[in-house]
Amino acid sequence: MAAFVAAGACLLGTQADAHHSFPGTYLEDRTITIEGELVQILFRNPHSFVHMMVKEKDGSIVRYAIEWVGASELGHQGVTATTLRNGDYVVISGSPGRNAADHRVRMLSLQRPKDGFGWRLPADRVMH
Repeated sequence: MAAFVAAGACLLGTQADAHHSFPGTYLEDRTITIEGELVQILFRNPHSFVHMMVKEKDGSIVRYAIEWVGASELGHQGVTATTLRNGDYVVISGSPGRNAADHRVRMLSLQRPKDGFGWRLPADRVMH
């Protein structure tokens, strides 16, 4: 019985640790806009991610990790696993990560200029 309880506690701890607080990770009162080429798309739950290469003001190229809503929510909004492709040039606005060196952003909106595709976080989900 003790082994069962210990195993359950480990699983609960893993689940709690796997999800994070947006205000604890991102500066929700700030918005930045970045643009560049998508290099990886992770369409999954509980959060999807896109990774893109961004040219910084100093000319360096940096990989950013942009956290998005989950695949289920995106599906309800008409976004599928094939909506975006590696190589797409996109403009993303969102809340920057608390540690600038991490190059993380919580996505608030995405635009793909070549065809006008756009996505925006529903207003009731925006923290600021």
